[in-house]
Amino acid sequence: MRTPVLGCLVVAALLAACTGESRPSTPGPSGAPTGAGTPSAGQPFVVTPVATLDQPWSMTFLPDGRALVAERPGRLLLVDVVQGSTTAVEGVPEVVDAGQGGLHDVILAPDTGGEPTAYLSWVEAGEGGTGGVVGRARLDVTGTPTLRGLEVIWRQTPRTSGDGHFSLRLAVDPTGEHLFLTSGERQKMQPAQDLTNTLGTIVRLTPDGGAAPDNPYAARGGVSAQIWSHGHRNPLGIAFDAQGRLWADEMGPRGGDEVNLIERGANYGWPLASNGSHYNGQDIPDHVAGDGFAAPAVWWNPSISPAGLMIYDGTAFPQWRGDAFLGALSGQALIRVDLDGTSAAKGDQWSMGARIREVEQGPDGAIWVLEDGDGGRLLRLDPAA
Repeated sequence: MRTPVLGCLVVAALLAACTGESRPSTPGPSGAPTGAGTPSAGQPFVVTPVATLDQPWSMTFLPDGRALVAERPGRLLLVDVVQGSTTAVEGVPEVVDAGQGGLHDVILAPDTGGEPTAYLSWVEAGEGGTGGVVGRARLDVTGTPTLRGLEVIWRQTPRTSGDGHFSLRLAVDPTGEHLFLTSGERQKMQPAQDLTNTLGTIVRLTPDGGAAPDNPYAARGGVSAQIWSHGHRNPLGIAFDAQGRLWADEMGPRGGDEVNLIERGANYGWPLASNGSHYNGQDIPDHVAGDGFAAPAVWWNPSISPAGLMIYDGTAFPQWRGDAFLGALSGQALIRVDLDGTSAAKGDQWSMGARIREVEQGPDGAIWVLEDGDGGRLLRLDPAA
């Protein structure tokens, strides 16, 4: 879908061009979550607020049922999701807290039977500007929760100016042998089509951060050997389905938000193809068959600003097993995408009355979401009676 050129841009659109996430939010209808155990109108779940946080961006569950929550300004919290209490984790690296930069994602490596290993992503400054970083540490929760032996295993290449489109979402494949992460194009656009850098890519690494030896561009060496797919703009969610297929959601320009099935060596088109338009109104060619680019499985125009991605495999909502869930920032919604093998279709879109940054599945099959921004809440979603 193409948007006609506008004579001038509203302030919100100008802000969006700078940050990529400052799109105005669409007010939701009445029935947004307000209190413990409150059913929302038209929603098949009960929403229970558990904790209030400061700009939460990601979360993951520990085997004991507690959760780790990363707040963008640089705090990592251990959350008792029953009591709603939080404890700061020590040993967190210093981060660049600016724009979309900060502490981004936290996940656990597959259970090895000992002290859990955590992967974190964040933004650092150095020669050339700022860039994303991935680190690995042991997580000690026997007393004061602490990250021990933190080591940097990957750096986004190159560092560059600006504070947007870092992406930096993490996922370990079902074999436990590869670490995938999303690397945004830093609002520079053209690097997403350049295989000599990792901007605008999804990279595939060994658990210690090296390039996986069978990656599609391994023979080129250097950072090219890390790349699994390219032509991405700002992918803010990544998850594997039960069959081991990798999916990602991606924030488009003005419209053109996407959910993509991520394939080895595929080019997803940015900035040469998009179902949206540039923020100045300039047209971008739509995805069409035969253009050489991987088209999105699902896309939205107008924008919803997707963030966070979870593929459900629990028992609390059996009707949704195998479906994808993502948060909508400007759309202020929780969105379900119906996955059927390699195909996808839009499912439900539930107003949440707030920007939704993250979606996770709890150990008992409940769905958990993080609201964006100062005072963003951790919400638990259970089936309505």
